[in-house]
Amino acid sequence: MLSIFDQGPFAPCPAPFNLAAHVLRHAARLGSKTALSVLDGAACEDWSYARLEAAVRGTGTGLLAAGLQPGDIVLMRLGNTVEFPIAYLGAIAAGLVPVPTSAQLTVPETARMIADLNPAAVLRDPSVACASHPLQISTADLLKMHALPPCEYAFGDPERLAYVVYTSGTSGNPRAVAHAHRAVWARQMMVDGWYGLTEGDRLLHAGAFNWTYTLGTGLMDPWAAGATALIPAPGTPPEKLPALLREHRATIFAAAPGVYRKFLRGGRLELPALRHGLCAGEKLSATLHEAWSDATGCGLYEAFGMSECSTFISSSPSAPAREGTLGQPQNGRKVAIMGPEGPVPLGEEGTIAIHRSDPGLMREYLGAPEDTAVRYQGDWFLTGDQGAMSKDGQIRYLGRSDDMMNAGGYRVSPIEVETALAAHPGITQAGAAAVEVKADTYIIAAFYTGPEELNAADLGAFASERLARYKQPRAFVHLDALPTGGNGKLLRRALPALFKG
Repeated sequence: MLSIFDQGPFAPCPAPFNLAAHVLRHAARLGSKTALSVLDGAACEDWSYARLEAAVRGTGTGLLAAGLQPGDIVLMRLGNTVEFPIAYLGAIAAGLVPVPTSAQLTVPETARMIADLNPAAVLRDPSVACASHPLQISTADLLKMHALPPCEYAFGDPERLAYVVYTSGTSGNPRAVAHAHRAVWARQMMVDGWYGLTEGDRLLHAGAFNWTYTLGTGLMDPWAAGATALIPAPGTPPEKLPALLREHRATIFAAAPGVYRKFLRGGRLELPALRHGLCAGEKLSATLHEAWSDATGCGLYEAFGMSECSTFISSSPSAPAREGTLGQPQNGRKVAIMGPEGPVPLGEEGTIAIHRSDPGLMREYLGAPEDTAVRYQGDWFLTGDQGAMSKDGQIRYLGRSDDMMNAGGYRVSPIEVETALAAHPGITQAGAAAVEVKADTYIIAAFYTGPEELNAADLGAFASERLARYKQPRAFVHLDALPTGGNGKLLRRALPALFKG
């Protein structure tokens, strides 16, 4: 049998459609219910559904009054405040196309984006770096728009452009990923396939407002379900999160693995309201998963996705992952493991791919048809990530294609090596990469963090009990911290430069 998961398509997106109207579809019914609480210790700033929708639609009115036209692109250079999601949804409500970006970008990086996008305006916090643009709308101006009369939702073809996000750039220059309004409709497959989210939940997301993971999982999805979103105030350290979870009765917690790693150091956590945790952004190690289970007694459910298609493979309370797997594609998805000739037999390694019919898949790389075309093999979009599918549809993740190591003629997944080493009690985080020790000669090197440097021979013996000979690291490097990008993900391609062997 071939590695194809297909249990039938998800319900088609209705037309006409507007992404922001879908996200706030419960606002009229839930009016006074808290949609968002910004948590600052025991205190919080609450936003009701009525107040949230009024601010969003007032912002839409203000942006149109500023001379913007439906279809115009607006670059978002805003900080970690509630104004970020309000401006984002306000632009979409009015038919504009927002481009959310990280506040950590530099002036030259934003200059390249402005040249690529030719935005009609920049939504700008003066404290956030940005290249010059003739129309910059400040946060002070955006705040005044909250009180304006509500704009009409700009309904239209669900296939039309709704927003643009940039890839992380780990495989080259960041690309502008163009998404349709239908993308938010597809996120409903995540509600059962990952979140287990209900209207009665209080979901606390540990990320910043201006991170797309937070924007989707932490805000828009809870609002589309009629739930309450909880976001820590800017600057809240990870060590304070357990207290916030307890004091504000969070029922679901979402974060990247690095956040879990930082606060799971204090033993048992008493979180009586919590049902489970959610994890995405990088591969979750078995050791970290076990530490969470021991500390909370709750489940932890992982998801795999990307800028081009959000999350589409996951585990969930109703369908937990088997050990060593991500889980399975969400019901309604069509996913395959591809080789050069098409889907590979079950159990074989290949590239994880999603069918072009998926409503959550991007429209294109904006202004780059050749880059878009090269990502397809027939009707399958190639993610660039390696995996293997079992008979029951569960998928074992093997890392990025361009992260795969080749030492001694064998292709080895860094994920497999890192997972084995992470089980060592003296290692808090591990990374693996092939390093060149002499001309055209490569070995696998392991880089790790922990309280102290460990004996290399002992580590080698530990690895030999868990990995085939050709997968075992030949060198071990202790670091104070592993290199990560702005989104907290491990930068494996930066590891070889740290090798001194």
